[in-house]
Amino acid sequence: MKSLGVIGGLGPMATAYFLELIVKMTEASCDQEHLDITILNRPAVPDRTACILGKSKESPVPMMAEAAKTLESLGASCIAVPCITSHYYFEELQKEVSIPFIHLVRETAAHLKENGVRTAGILATSGTVSTRLFQQALEAEGIGWAVPDEEGQQKVMHLIYENVKAGLPPELPLFEEICAGLRKKGAECMILGCTELSLIKRDFPVGPGCLDALEVLAKRSIEYCEKPLRPAYTSLITR
Repeated sequence: MKSLGVIGGLGPMATAYFLELIVKMTEASCDQEHLDITILNRPAVPDRTACILGKSKESPVPMMAEAAKTLESLGASCIAVPCITSHYYFEELQKEVSIPFIHLVRETAAHLKENGVRTAGILATSGTVSTRLFQQALEAEGIGWAVPDEEGQQKVMHLIYENVKAGLPPELPLFEEICAGLRKKGAECMILGCTELSLIKRDFPVGPGCLDALEVLAKRSIEYCEKPLRPAYTSLITR
């Protein structure tokens, strides 16, 4: 039986929700039919966005690599990281272990391609946007993309850091304003490209045409570990 290893705590609530998604999305009739999962919760991992933008010299790689090696030693068949910005360090981390990391950014682009999306809006941290993680993955699938302007990106960061990470309710009019701006640029589907934004979708209606990257990671984790997926989660784009 394949088992999943999770480097968690980036952030803690997103990790808890990721586990909830896996349980909810797995076609199982009893405890024994669910995934075998080992989670290492590492909230002390340095801030990924701050490091990427040069605001901090503390790299998250050493702590994440150590966690990956521990998961491998504990028998994990693959590793998932419910933190999108951390995928900037994907290649460095993959070299540290022989088991595969599930690349949620590429998997998200592939899901959009499978569902016929031609242009996607990217809602993510400034670190993720600046590294072009989603842009490159979308281009590789032949999908166009749109990102907020500078003012809009500041609003995205406000939602992530001053709302969700701070434990406060999200300012939904701000979220809707950002999405409307991206739709004017031609985006057919909004990528919720930060796990904190996933928590907004969990608790509030986000409307049609949204894809939660964390849900994609949960789906692919289930499939990689060869467990059945509930049919309702074949397509994850909101209707």
